[in-house]
Amino acid sequence: MNAPQSWTPTDREAGVDHKVKSEVESTLDSEVESTLDSELSYSVDSDSEPTQPSRDVALHDAILSGHAPVIGDILRNRSADSPIHDPAGLLGKAHSKAFLPDQPSAIPHLHLTAIPTKEQSPRSLLRPGAEPDKRDQRGVNAVHVLLAQWPKGGVPRPEVSSRFECSVAERQQQAAGCLRLLCGSGLDLNAGLDSESRETALHLAVRYGALPAVSILASHGANLNTADRHGLMPLHMAVSTLNHAITASLLQHGADPNAAMTRTGSTVLHMAVIAVITGNRGRAVDLSCIHALLEHGALPDTQSRAGRTALHEACTAGQVEVVDVLLSYGADVNVQTGLGENCLFLFLDREANLQRTALLQELLSLTCPLTLRNSAGLLPQGLLLPTHQHQTRTLLQLSMQPPHLQHLCRIHLRLQGRHAQPHLRATLPHSLYDFVYSKGVTVRCASPVRHKRVIGEAQGLRTIDK
Repeated sequence: MNAPQSWTPTDREAGVDHKVKSEVESTLDSEVESTLDSELSYSVDSDSEPTQPSRDVALHDAILSGHAPVIGDILRNRSADSPIHDPAGLLGKAHSKAFLPDQPSAIPHLHLTAIPTKEQSPRSLLRPGAEPDKRDQRGVNAVHVLLAQWPKGGVPRPEVSSRFECSVAERQQQAAGCLRLLCGSGLDLNAGLDSESRETALHLAVRYGALPAVSILASHGANLNTADRHGLMPLHMAVSTLNHAITASLLQHGADPNAAMTRTGSTVLHMAVIAVITGNRGRAVDLSCIHALLEHGALPDTQSRAGRTALHEACTAGQVEVVDVLLSYGADVNVQTGLGENCLFLFLDREANLQRTALLQELLSLTCPLTLRNSAGLLPQGLLLPTHQHQTRTLLQLSMQPPHLQHLCRIHLRLQGRHAQPHLRATLPHSLYDFVYSKGVTVRCASPVRHKRVIGEAQGLRTIDK
């Protein structure tokens, strides 16, 4: 392995203790070496019959060393599917964090394929007569264990970054090779864990961020649209954490972009929008998963069991960036929830949204008919506050006026979505095209002279009269 990089003048100027750094460097070297290049010895007293625990220890050592002949010798004297003990605790962490708090006393020997090691070790464990899908008492098989402790990278110290990255890459390649062997051995990749969640191998791949495993599992026949006991599919899990790489991989392999949860009817797009809304506090808005879903055919106007669309969620939160993306793909602001609430109503229901005048103007320009009440005849809560009486009065006056014909045409064209834009750009005059697709340019009225005065009184509302 490469020698650690030398300390820079910047380090010395910062008063960093060289002795401490040397100790840290030595410790990191030992950890990497023990992880990647462990050569554990294996010996059995020839004058005595080895006990079961000693054979298990020897098997561990041989697996870590990649000594295929030794593995074969040990397994030759035991049945193909006999359980073994895990005296070194190498799988304890994966078992405890992924499945149950207590590690089982004995596990199928194929679970040892999850130990990061050379490829000949898993091949030796998958010997003739072994049952690839052998599970422990909790329904956990070798693939489940492998995915639960999939090698992950991190942010290493600068002085060992190249070695760290090399070690992670090597361990991930070993894990991918082992997974291919297991997938090709006849395991049922769509079987769920014997736990409350009933997660499949793909669920675990998403949960533990095993990006390479997604394509490996999909190419070996894993069902991308299998739901766990809670109705969550792998794609639901990926978008809920805004993991664009795994989301894109699942979509490319055929995951359903319109999959809905059975209980709530919330689609993948609903969950992606909610994840953006709840996860962008103080950070840049990540729209990559939403774009990926819409590009792969997600329908923006699909309603949940409560009648809510993804646009309803974005308007309720006043999330301008998400609203703009959904509108660009043809989302309809006039779809109503089960309570008769349109996007404008949900937007005005939160007082904080009344300060977002640009989005308010956009919603007013696309809402038709311009209704401010829900099916029960109630106004949004934000308009009932005494501090907004003037704006409420103005909006009510505006809602009683018939819309302009040009306003209706603009709404109709906007609903065609992105796929219609190239054709409209080529056929419409530039000024008319800009009018259709520009943001918040108009609140159209049939009698503009009268309503120019009314609308001008409301903060943030404008009209263009032609």
